[in-house]
Amino acid sequence: MILKPMVRNNVCINAHPGGCAVETGRQIEAIRAKRPAYDRLDGPKAVLVVGCSTGYGLASRIAAAFGFGAATLGVSYERGPSEASTGTPGWYNNRSFDAEAGAAGLVSRTFDGDAFSAAMKEQVIAAARGLGLRFDLVVYSLASPARTDPGTGTVYRSAIKPIGGVYRGKTVDPFSSVLSQAEVQPATEDEIAQTVKVMGGEDWALWLEALRGAGALAPEATTVAYSYVGPELSWPIYRDGTIGRAKSHLEATAKRITETGAAKAYVSINKALVTRASAVIPVIPLYVSILYKVMKERGIHEDCIDQIDRLFRDRLYSGSDPALDAEGRIRIDELEMGAAVQAEVASRMARVDETDLAALADVEGFRSDFLRAHGFAVEGIDYEADVSPYGEA
Repeated sequence: MILKPMVRNNVCINAHPGGCAVETGRQIEAIRAKRPAYDRLDGPKAVLVVGCSTGYGLASRIAAAFGFGAATLGVSYERGPSEASTGTPGWYNNRSFDAEAGAAGLVSRTFDGDAFSAAMKEQVIAAARGLGLRFDLVVYSLASPARTDPGTGTVYRSAIKPIGGVYRGKTVDPFSSVLSQAEVQPATEDEIAQTVKVMGGEDWALWLEALRGAGALAPEATTVAYSYVGPELSWPIYRDGTIGRAKSHLEATAKRITETGAAKAYVSINKALVTRASAVIPVIPLYVSILYKVMKERGIHEDCIDQIDRLFRDRLYSGSDPALDAEGRIRIDELEMGAAVQAEVASRMARVDETDLAALADVEGFRSDFLRAHGFAVEGIDYEADVSPYGEA
């Protein structure tokens, strides 16, 4: 079939296997080029990445495997292809990673299924035992709209909403470049509670408990989960909203995990990233488009693999304990949150309109990043060619 991006209501519902493979390979090559720097560090030997198929999770698995040479097990919930439709981007990313890892002689095992379930935890533990692995690093990078509680069977669904009042803010449609005012009604108490259940730290703690109880954690293991703070202008819909409430729970969970002695737990606050969901979160497309324009102009823009490379080499495995902020978090968003960058972004956010959108914001860059996350807009791919949705063997 001829594959072109199918975008419905700012959600891309298909993927290109060749483009996903190239993008995964690009990140792998970025880390391979820095392998001498990794060789000087005492990095992890066995790594579990929960949420391994895209974004920061995929980048973490790549850096662990192709930087440190670690054995990696990954968990994600992806849809495979059929004769009539493509799989999800993560399905192709996982396949490409496993193929590259195998060719490099690296231990790699990917599990496709519900990471929230007790059955998946048992499956991973059994595989670790079979491979003789005890994890010295566990990366928790799940992003899911829903979660089934493994104890009760209750299904919880997350909501991206403000708390305590209506949110109104300027945003942009990254596909039409049309500016508009977004309005989002406040969350109910039930929506807040459900979002914490899905996106908070409860499942992270359950993973560490299960691994520790099964003897699948190495002594003095490290675990890290990813979060975001962002600028004050985004706080009503993000940090002070339902997502922020869940992230606060995640950060509190890190302290509890450390106190149990299961592992030394960290939350890393990362840079704003264009994800598969970014285009539908109010204010985020415009903020990220302006942020990327400013950071590119200053030569300090980083993508996913750049961020995780710095996290691993300069923070987690630098040879000393990572510097933490007042809330006990690792910050690798310091370039985004620098005073000069944020002042310029805020100035542009306040004055941008359709007449100067291209000059003040990189909407095209946002759109390109979004499409590349699905294997489209990737240089070197012939999108007029007939391809199998199953990709190459």
